[in-house]
Amino acid sequence: MKKNQPLEFEKPIVDLERKLEEIKRHSHGQDIDLDPEVRRIESKIEEMKRDVYQHLSAWQRVQISRHPARPFMLDYVNLAFTDFIELHGDRLFGDDKSMPGGFATIEDIRCVVVGHQKGRDLKENIKRNFGSAHPEGYRKALRLMRLAEKFSLPIVTMIDTPGAYPGIGAEERHISEAIAVNLREMMVLKTPIVSVVIGEGGSGGALGIGVADRVLMMENAYYSVISPEGCAAILWKHRSHAPEAAEALKLTARDLAQLKLIDDVIPEPLGGAHHNAEEAAANFKKTIVKHLRELSKTPVEELLARRYEKFRRVGEFAGDSDVNHA
Repeated sequence: MKKNQPLEFEKPIVDLERKLEEIKRHSHGQDIDLDPEVRRIESKIEEMKRDVYQHLSAWQRVQISRHPARPFMLDYVNLAFTDFIELHGDRLFGDDKSMPGGFATIEDIRCVVVGHQKGRDLKENIKRNFGSAHPEGYRKALRLMRLAEKFSLPIVTMIDTPGAYPGIGAEERHISEAIAVNLREMMVLKTPIVSVVIGEGGSGGALGIGVADRVLMMENAYYSVISPEGCAAILWKHRSHAPEAAEALKLTARDLAQLKLIDDVIPEPLGGAHHNAEEAAANFKKTIVKHLRELSKTPVEELLARRYEKFRRVGEFAGDSDVNHA
């Protein structure tokens, strides 16, 4: 799918854009003045875009987050970072291509960057395992993060996965243990950590590199314990109820910011990051640098205490004092 291949809710906009192109094409070499009609349609397209993209439902944002033309982890590395040196292998089993990482520089800040990487086509998706990391991917990520701690470098992680790989090989190599160790170790790493959900943020596969001092989300990303389809299959017994599940899960950046589960939302171009990757990367870079500079001023012990408190607050709700907690 190309970036201009529309999602279902975008088809009325695309139909108008095609009509506009047709009018422009037929106007060449004609005596008829079609400029007023062209301006009218252009105005209508802009109005329709604003109306559609400023009132997206949770399910529509999920669809945008999965768009195969959307910038992936290595796209952001190329557009927002410099001097990237990729490091390979977990020193235990092998190298997971779905979790690249290494040293990089963002503005003037040297750091370690690691994240999930999807593919553009079938061949690349097979290589990247559709962005679903194996145990060795999470162990490689932790190896790189410990390296960052050793050299007092901040860490930037990019989350974009439907979930950790659930295959037999991954279970045999203890994927649950690998993720659990990452959760424990990231909580006590003595260096600033910024995590960004750039697309899909699915379940423990996302959280395995998501324990951070600042958790950020791109405007059209989602972050959830389960996919809308999975939730619908459990609660409604059919995946067709995914749009209702998406609303109920409160998985959008706006919802999670209101719940104080994330720290900042990075704006995207109108229609999604795939419509203008350079603008999306510029917003990404500006926001990351701002948070890294703020965190660099915090003493390590205070940084660790704040990180601990941040995640201890997750899931705290005020309720009826008469509720039986037994």
